[in-house]
Amino acid sequence: MLKSLFKNTLVAAVVMATSVNAFAADKVYRLKLAESWGPNFPVFGDSVKNMVKMAEEMSNGRLKIRVDSANKHKSAFGVFDMVKSGQYDMGHSASYYYKGKVPNTMYFTTMPFGMTAMEQYAWFQYGGGQDLMDELYAQHNLVAFPGGNTGVQMGGWFRKEINSLEDLKNLKMRIPGFAGEVLAKLGATPVNIPPGELYTALERNTIDALEWVGPSLDLRMGFHKIAPFYYMGWHEPATELMFIINKKKMEKLPADLQAILKVAMHKASYDMYVQSYASSAENWAEMTSEYPNIQVKTFPPEVLTALKKANDDILAEKAADDEMAARIIKSQQDYLKLVRVWTDISEFGYIQSTKE
Repeated sequence: MLKSLFKNTLVAAVVMATSVNAFAADKVYRLKLAESWGPNFPVFGDSVKNMVKMAEEMSNGRLKIRVDSANKHKSAFGVFDMVKSGQYDMGHSASYYYKGKVPNTMYFTTMPFGMTAMEQYAWFQYGGGQDLMDELYAQHNLVAFPGGNTGVQMGGWFRKEINSLEDLKNLKMRIPGFAGEVLAKLGATPVNIPPGELYTALERNTIDALEWVGPSLDLRMGFHKIAPFYYMGWHEPATELMFIINKKKMEKLPADLQAILKVAMHKASYDMYVQSYASSAENWAEMTSEYPNIQVKTFPPEVLTALKKANDDILAEKAADDEMAARIIKSQQDYLKLVRVWTDISEFGYIQSTKE
């Protein structure tokens, strides 16, 4: 069922060319979308706004989507259930927020020590990733699509420097998804906190450390005022958000509007990755010049080695206990082995060989 962006774009172009005359007076389809973010939330929320705008324009106004932010629906981590039940037609969130409800959702956001954004997009579109996601979400009356990538995320903001494995013991850290399980295996206490509550939790000592995204979003949150140690990433090399749609609602849309919606989501996903990359570059420059007290750190080798081993051990346990998890994990690991060789030769090789 996978289609390339070029094929989808061609479909949309044909639809746009015919819709003005053929469908000008036709029925308007209205959808409601719940997002996990607050109103006007940068980058993440922009992805939603871009998708909504493109869908309406490409459909000549026949497809209109109302967006309710977390402050309205009051459930930042409830998007999955609200769309599944039909309370909302669509949602924008992150798959790994729902691992407590549907554990296998977490694999479709990002995995520690896993694929980069471009590698992961290749897996989704050409390596079987979308097929596996379709299969999983169909069990819950949902269809899901990539909803925007942050690229490599930073390892987090820490009040105290991490010098050894002992420093992870009893560390209370906001960190979602699979990475939280990895840290827990090493003695830390992972918690998941909605975006709007992160600064307060850090300020009030509810947590000792947190990871959010990276320079694209972190700097404006002010975490550096409390936790000056900013660590390089390991846990989320390609954090992909998701658009989810109630399957029955999707199937009730005319075929052309389904195609338009898919193209709008696909384009918004790519645009978010580019926006996040650009914002991170700009904010990193500002951070290093305006906030010299921020100390950028890399986790010690012994810590990274222990994290990698814990990650591998948990993956093996998940694969042994769940057939669907085993298939997803194998698909990701096999694709990473394939694609990383080319990444080393192309992207990494180019950077290394052309350094001055």
